Amino acid sequence: MSQDIWVVVETLRGAVMDITYTSLAAGRILADGLGIRLVAVLLGHNAEPLAGTLGTADSVIYVDHASLADFTPEAYRRTISGLAKELAPRAILFGHTSMGMDIACGVSLDLNAPLISSCERVKLEDGRPWYSSPTCGGKIIAEGPIPDPVCVLTIVPGGYKPEAVRLPGPKEVVRMAPSAALEGLRITLKKYIEPQAADVDIAKEPMLVAVGRGIQQADNIALAEALAQALGGVVCGSRPVVDQGWLPVPRLVGKSGVSVKPKCYVALGVSGAPEHVEGISGAELIIAINTDPRAPIFNVAHFGTLLSMFDLLPALTEKIRQAPRP
Repeated sequence: MSQDIWVVVETLRGAVMDITYTSLAAGRILADGLGIRLVAVLLGHNAEPLAGTLGTADSVIYVDHASLADFTPEAYRRTISGLAKELAPRAILFGHTSMGMDIACGVSLDLNAPLISSCERVKLEDGRPWYSSPTCGGKIIAEGPIPDPVCVLTIVPGGYKPEAVRLPGPKEVVRMAPSAALEGLRITLKKYIEPQAADVDIAKEPMLVAVGRGIQQADNIALAEALAQALGGVVCGSRPVVDQGWLPVPRLVGKSGVSVKPKCYVALGVSGAPEHVEGISGAELIIAINTDPRAPIFNVAHFGTLLSMFDLLPALTEKIRQAPRP
């Protein structure tokens, strides 16, 4: 039995997604604490060069097959479950993303292994691996030991910085033959459908002002727009604001929207649910303004205040306007 820690690599159109590096950071803690290896599991077709970005892993298992060129739940589940039955890892880490959640439950079922979802942190306690998982919008943190002999986990963004483990390497690439189970797949990817072009690309903006449910009504977005204009940025929002139709869909930040990497991200009345935090893990500076002291956004913010945005924003915007420009 290998008893390695596995991280399933998430890719899209030939690029490794940031959530993979977040999961590798968590996996590194578990592997080092248990004295075992960290292994990245890369599936694809002509995708072996991507292993060169996974240097924090001790080894990469690479499976090449035409059916794995693009993600489909059936092909990935069959492949990962087959590998795990053969090699017996101690734990399998997926990103808590649409891809990870599509297959983590199935792999858990195939292996008759417990599944722990939405893990934000992992640690070693008295020699045993433990998980920490926020629930109820982050107001409750569930903790406990990671069961053995094998366990499946999904890792949410925000707990670890992807940049810290994006290293060249790895030390070893192990090429595994594709499973015979990949024959006769019922689902294949035909094409990608691009979303409608946005008025601005928030993924490329260095300064973002985000509005959440705490903005209360559409008319109040004008306060955020005034601040964004003073800062030289643009307004974006969380799911509740977009669902209300107060901002267009291309301005949505989060798992079901856009992942952003601004120099500064100002969150106005944003609670900070895991789905939203996933989209802002690459921000260099996060400033939270929220009257709820238990809001999960404060767990990832570098600076924060409990002041009402309706009292603070007019004065803050005016001060920024009056400040000398570099």
